[in-house]
Amino acid sequence: MSLRTAREESDEDMSLPADIDWHMLDKSKFFFLGAALFSGVSVALYPIVVLKTRQQVSLSQVSSVRNAVSIFRHEGLCGLYRGFGTSLVGTIPARALYMTALEVTKSNVGTATVKLGLSEASASAIANASAGLSAAMAAQLVWTPVDVVSQRLMVQGQQNLKLPSASKYQNGIDAFRKILRADGIRGLYRGFGISILTYAPSNAVWWASYSVTQRLVWGGVSCYSENGVNTLRPDSRTVITVQGVSAAMAGGVSAVITMPFDTIKTRLQVLDGRDDNGRRGPTIGQTFRNLVREGGWLACYKGLGPRAASMSMSATTMITTYELLKRLSAKTPEGSTP
Repeated sequence: MSLRTAREESDEDMSLPADIDWHMLDKSKFFFLGAALFSGVSVALYPIVVLKTRQQVSLSQVSSVRNAVSIFRHEGLCGLYRGFGTSLVGTIPARALYMTALEVTKSNVGTATVKLGLSEASASAIANASAGLSAAMAAQLVWTPVDVVSQRLMVQGQQNLKLPSASKYQNGIDAFRKILRADGIRGLYRGFGISILTYAPSNAVWWASYSVTQRLVWGGVSCYSENGVNTLRPDSRTVITVQGVSAAMAGGVSAVITMPFDTIKTRLQVLDGRDDNGRRGPTIGQTFRNLVREGGWLACYKGLGPRAASMSMSATTMITTYELLKRLSAKTPEGSTP
């Protein structure tokens, strides 16, 4: 029994536009189209990720605009796409794991919570939070090594950052080999723990917030009256607009809550496990203390502007793309023509 069916059988009158559940998807079409669509999203948003990463590891306080101008002036457009090839190759399997864990968990948890007698709103929030949590943890198994390599490539050429001499890479493959040779598998999973602490709560908060904000936005446009009677049949444009606004709001909330974890994670992943003298790199605690020493508590929020913008834009494009993907991948009902 799916969450959608459970909703229909519940006593709740109010329901959001119907979800397309996991069992309703053509899986081969879902993954193929997903790889293409999300690759396009990555191309558009990658420069903001580069900018955010450079600000987080910088030892000086430089505005986002000045940082972007500096990168473009000294390195050209290629500077804003350093490490993109590595990131793109890793994004495809990571996204596949993410989407599978997300949909399977959301469907199963949603069904279970409705059976327990919870309201549709509570069941939806819990299902979305659980799905975001499990999806992030699954994706990090692939994404952490990709993140380590791509972020090392992102900061190469940065003027105000002193990296060990070993941190000079020709490309993603060269970076992968050097990190593996220097620190083994552990080097590729440097920051894995803090990544889980960053992305798992972030995804749980985002998906739960998205569920709540979407209901609030629907209420704001008066799609539903107080007694649950549908007063408006929303067209596809209205649905996409509501999803986009809700996603942006949820992205901003999530960015602010998890920003310190992301700053610490980025620094851990960019710095080598050992410096030129053979000494081991800083721990999570030492990295945090170094940040506070550099600029107080606000140092933990370096790059908040680009990250909040990135998460809001990414969330908006991701959710609209994701919902489009699900509609395109839905199985044709038996007896109907495509």
